[in-house]
Amino acid sequence: MTDDTSATRRATLKYGAIAATGGLAGCSGGGESPTGGTADGSHSVTMEPVGTVEFDSVPQRWLAYTADYADMGVALGAGDGLSAIGVKARFGTHYYDELPGVSVDTDALTELYNGGTGREVFYDVDADIHVVDPNFMRNRLQWSRDDVEEIRTRVAPFFGNTVFTRVYDWHDYRYYSLYEAFEKLAAVFKRRGRYESFRELHDEVLRDVQSRLPPTTPDLAVLYPAGTPPDSFYPYRVGAGTQSKHWRDLRVGDALAANGVTDAQAGGGTIDYETLLEIDPDAIAVRLQGEITEQYFRRNILEHMEQHSVASELTAVQDGRVYYGGLTYQGPIIHLFQLEAAARGLYPETFGDQQLFDRERVADIVTGER
Repeated sequence: MTDDTSATRRATLKYGAIAATGGLAGCSGGGESPTGGTADGSHSVTMEPVGTVEFDSVPQRWLAYTADYADMGVALGAGDGLSAIGVKARFGTHYYDELPGVSVDTDALTELYNGGTGREVFYDVDADIHVVDPNFMRNRLQWSRDDVEEIRTRVAPFFGNTVFTRVYDWHDYRYYSLYEAFEKLAAVFKRRGRYESFRELHDEVLRDVQSRLPPTTPDLAVLYPAGTPPDSFYPYRVGAGTQSKHWRDLRVGDALAANGVTDAQAGGGTIDYETLLEIDPDAIAVRLQGEITEQYFRRNILEHMEQHSVASELTAVQDGRVYYGGLTYQGPIIHLFQLEAAARGLYPETFGDQQLFDRERVADIVTGER
């Protein structure tokens, strides 16, 4: 799996986990500590549940299991070092096409999930840091404590907190918002300036968008098709996770939560059109993975619902308020694109086809020119 040479390289490159047991026990036991750093490049960053992780130098080769963290790394200008991702199709790299000088070669990325995720692929990637919550590995990917500890000590540390949803019962430690998690990763890569530039841009865009929202906003149901074309859906509450930040930013009501529907990630089953008709949300957002064109969405989702004997009775279908809901995993770049698309969809009379943020400014932040 490894040899003395690579083990020695990793030992000299980085890291010591001050509170390593926190990542395995569920919480780090204690409050946040400030990020430290010295002139020689050594620094430490604290994040639950991993505790405080020390780095002898800035990580160069890294992996992210979920694409929210991958997008954060790209935003920090560290995309060239990204070596692997959980599922390539769930990483919205197509959004980068609008950003001059920003791209990720997904063909060069190792896909970590292949009917499961074993330890061997982590040895093969040989990253300097694994940007993933170790408890996600244990509770969603069926790793053992020993599996996590083996990869942590023999390859590289884990660093991350599951932030895309807040419904998992095993996540009994602190959650972070999108920008709180982004700030932590910026500390790891020592890219504070880029983080602050994105924070400033995000706040400006959000103030502008929210200042133009109507006084009454719709109750929204976020759904993921159980098949294509869909006759049932996995329900996703708007909730507090980063996956629905763009909808919360637009101050929608949560139609599923208001009617007691259990989130799919919390063990809820699928719901059919009859159940959806009982809820009858003002608007529906259908979440899909990958690059989805308007033609694909109309052909495979909208037309089927418009022609379905029950779905066609839904208020959202009759009023033309069924929208593409975006990707599950969004960091600071993908969030801006998804916020713009959601605002245009929900409020076309206000936002129309406007670009709500400056693509060139985003690209300049990523490439370090701003």
